[in-house]
Amino acid sequence: MKFGGTSVANIERIRNVAQHVKREVDAGHDVAVVVSAMSGKTNELVAWATETSPLHDAREYDAIVASGEQVTSGLLAIALQALGIQARSWQGWQIPIQTSEAHASARITGIDGTELIKRFKERKEVAVIAGFQGIHEPTGRITTLGRGGSDTSAVAIAAAIHADRCDIYTDVDGVYTTDPRVVPKAKRLEKVAFEEMLEMASLGAKVLQVRSVELGMVHNVPVFVRSSFDKPEDIDPHGTPPGTLICSEEEIMENQVVTGIAFSKDEAQISVRQIEDKPGIAAAIFGPLADASINVDMIVQNVSEDGKYTDLTFTVPASEYNRAKDTITKAKDKIGYKAMDSATDVAKVSVIGIGMRSHAGVAAQAFKALSERNINIRAITTSEIKFSLLIDAAYTELAVRTLHTLYGLDQA
Repeated sequence: MKFGGTSVANIERIRNVAQHVKREVDAGHDVAVVVSAMSGKTNELVAWATETSPLHDAREYDAIVASGEQVTSGLLAIALQALGIQARSWQGWQIPIQTSEAHASARITGIDGTELIKRFKERKEVAVIAGFQGIHEPTGRITTLGRGGSDTSAVAIAAAIHADRCDIYTDVDGVYTTDPRVVPKAKRLEKVAFEEMLEMASLGAKVLQVRSVELGMVHNVPVFVRSSFDKPEDIDPHGTPPGTLICSEEEIMENQVVTGIAFSKDEAQISVRQIEDKPGIAAAIFGPLADASINVDMIVQNVSEDGKYTDLTFTVPASEYNRAKDTITKAKDKIGYKAMDSATDVAKVSVIGIGMRSHAGVAAQAFKALSERNINIRAITTSEIKFSLLIDAAYTELAVRTLHTLYGLDQA
């Protein structure tokens, strides 16, 4: 069971979480719980580190921000003990959750679940684990896994203790066909395949961290997204509560062609104009961007009629926009372009569904529907189970609503 920051925001909510855990313990389950820091705490700790010194040691930064989860795990263990449940808190390094040395964005390299399993058997003891953190054993330093890292901790621990399921409790009651704030008719999905969720998570659906979905897929851990604000006493532990199960494709009987629509406004577009069309040009542009660790997403190339010149358009995250422009400007002599245009008022809308593998013309329907609304498409990328369109940001909501209706995702 994993509980995010809003679910443990204060003592009253931590007691509510304890009731959720008690329900599962009473139903005869062995339970490991992963908790985030109390809502707003991580931001406060980050602000303190930055105030002390804007250029601070990343290792000390991790030591500071990891303390948020340490507090929550101790408080939840106390709340469970108060209900008469055997429980103890665990820090990432005590299990240990082993990670790489990339401070503030470490990757999990291994977890030994034997001690937790032994305690389930011997004491029926609930393990309350601080999420988002681990240890780089060669240096003995605390590491953190990056924003949303508690989801990743939870799925990794579920895999390590061979859990039947990993329940991610959050402030929404599942994964929706799109953002219900934009499309009130959006509906909750009962089941989503890992691959679809990977695309949705990486394309703007903020429900789960991408790496947690990756881990679930690799270790085949079913992940269940559900709300922590449902009253614990109203839930039948033997029934199926409201939520979305993220599982392997084989477990989904009936595939709709389109499962969901994700969108992201954090995009920026850069076009490099009139470059000589010769081998090595793409490498001259994208090599320096890769060296600067700037993620490039959509790439579109247009070649002039005589084949001498080409234009290259690509998108980067809005937060990397200025760095990307500077990187290209510095490499101007090597690339040899005539002009560079850029825009930040763009959005990416993506249509996702494993059913697309066996259906032709899914994207063509979208192009037609958007053209009827006078929405211009600036760039297109496709993969086996999704396609993404770059449009003017002003039309994002209209495009999402149009496509949501087009593919029959509106609730009846």
